[in-house]
Amino acid sequence: MKAGALGLLARLVVLALASTAPAAAATIQVTVDKLVFSPASVDAKVGDTIEWVNKDVIAHTATVKGGWEVIIPPKKSASMTLKTAQTVDYFCRFHPNMKGRLLVAP
Repeated sequence: MKAGALGLLARLVVLALASTAPAAAATIQVTVDKLVFSPASVDAKVGDTIEWVNKDVIAHTATVKGGWEVIIPPKKSASMTLKTAQTVDYFCRFHPNMKGRLLVAP
């Protein structure tokens, strides 16, 4: 194989490996302010972390009925790493009118 063809082959292998590498996990912030989750709907991937940042002076939760719950203290944050592809609706157990949705892709 000639040197130019070998170099081209090496570049193609590097590109192929780079395109199959998993995407880096992201941290997605959801702000809790004045009894509202913002954004109310989040698109995420398995492995991403959701961080709820509570700007209110009262505690909140991110609760999935029959599933998980994250307690978010006042003026603090709490997080959870997404492990399953699914769509879930969540709410604050203390303030059930507060609602959010996570759309988690594989």
